[in-house]
Amino acid sequence: MKFSGCQIEAWSEEYPINGVFRISRDSRKTAQVVVCRVICDGHSGVAECVPYPRYGESVESVLASIKEAATAFNGSVDGDTLDEKMRPGAARNALDCALWDLRAKMTGRHAHTIACTLPPRPVETAFTISLDDPDRMSDAARAASSRPVLKIKLGGNHDIAAMHAVSAAAPNSRIIIDANEAWTPEALPELMREAAGVHIALIEQPLPATEDAFLHEIPHSVPICADESAHTTDDLESLRGRYDIINIKLDKAGGLTEALKMRNRARELGFGVMIGCMVGTSLSMAPAVLLAQDADYVDLDGPLLLANDRTPALRYAGNTVSPPRRDLWG
Repeated sequence: MKFSGCQIEAWSEEYPINGVFRISRDSRKTAQVVVCRVICDGHSGVAECVPYPRYGESVESVLASIKEAATAFNGSVDGDTLDEKMRPGAARNALDCALWDLRAKMTGRHAHTIACTLPPRPVETAFTISLDDPDRMSDAARAASSRPVLKIKLGGNHDIAAMHAVSAAAPNSRIIIDANEAWTPEALPELMREAAGVHIALIEQPLPATEDAFLHEIPHSVPICADESAHTTDDLESLRGRYDIINIKLDKAGGLTEALKMRNRARELGFGVMIGCMVGTSLSMAPAVLLAQDADYVDLDGPLLLANDRTPALRYAGNTVSPPRRDLWG
């Protein structure tokens, strides 16, 4: 759908995290997001993205990219060909999802009527436990042990102790390990054996994206999921034989449009699918809830990690997150 006479604006916002969110390569106390609004014919569509330094992004660079796109589009935006004009990443995600919201507002149709084959339902999300010493991770896992899926961040000096401690503290939860590229090919076989021994359900991005060819060479005693190695549909063919599951994130793919294509192609190639997120508010998660309707794993807990979410917000009830209402997005 082509939108003419549009005004595009964007700004940054910051939300405090409840405590510290820590992974192998950094830690943060706030979530920095960029909000994009597209105004057309008295209607406005909004969306949020999360710039990620791992991919060379900052709040400033994302705002600049959206401003450049607004100038280049000169008030006329074609949502179907946005991927030809902007590279994948957070800036394109914000603009793409804002156009999805705008189309819903202008047509009076919910976004899910296009994105989903069936009416959307609540989905079960994982809950993330940050990297810390094993005792603190055990305490956090025990406090969250009623949740059916926990995701623990590893990549420190005590990973084996941490996975044993968390597994003992939450014996009824399925546990995902996310090393965020911090393991090495030399250490991986032992770490995988230990993970299998405590019944870890999934290992996410154990090796750096530049070294993941090694995953061809070892048995997968625990399924392995690609995150930093998988951005768009074009990446998928090269990941066959290395990974069992693909983590699709809107901020990597560059929007819901590309993410839907990526999910469908991943299924065709025999991959399982996880729908993940950066740490952002409900506005970041809203389009991803539609994408996650038939996912094998859902990791959309970003708002649960914040001290305060935006208003209006998604409805989280226990371990599930409901589809967005129209006053939020779509």
